[in-house]
Amino acid sequence: MKKIFNVLFLAGALALTSCGGGATKSDSEGSTPAVSTADSSNLEVNGDSDSGKAGALSTVYFDFNSASLTGSTKATLDRNAEFLKENTSVEVQVEGHCDERGGVQYNIALGEKRAKSIKNYLVAMGVSAGRISTISYGKERPVAFGHEDGAWSQNRRGNFVVTAK
Repeated sequence: MKKIFNVLFLAGALALTSCGGGATKSDSEGSTPAVSTADSSNLEVNGDSDSGKAGALSTVYFDFNSASLTGSTKATLDRNAEFLKENTSVEVQVEGHCDERGGVQYNIALGEKRAKSIKNYLVAMGVSAGRISTISYGKERPVAFGHEDGAWSQNRRGNFVVTAK
């Protein structure tokens, strides 16, 4: 029964986050579908992109042991930047997350690098740096539970949390 639940949970999480089940995300994989950047109907303070309560802001994913932005990650961040530029009162916190592999301190540092690479990209796209804060949770807040590539790839992410709207 637990395996069936895990499979159903994973399938649902994949459908909601548009995240592939492979070990890494590549530029050739499907990216998040285009969403109207002005869509703020489901925007909530403390809402996050993992749960879909951060308006049109989408979670981005990273390759193993990397804080580098891939082509598909940049495409998602471009849409996030457009949303933030159109909704100038929205402020966000970018959370850097890692999979379960590696030590606590290593993953905290990697999560911080991921969050900062997202912030730096958004600032380069014209979003005010003062509207973006960063934090790292390392491996402490997974969205997928499991000890395989499918779960790990979902946990290597940058999640957006709305701190003001």
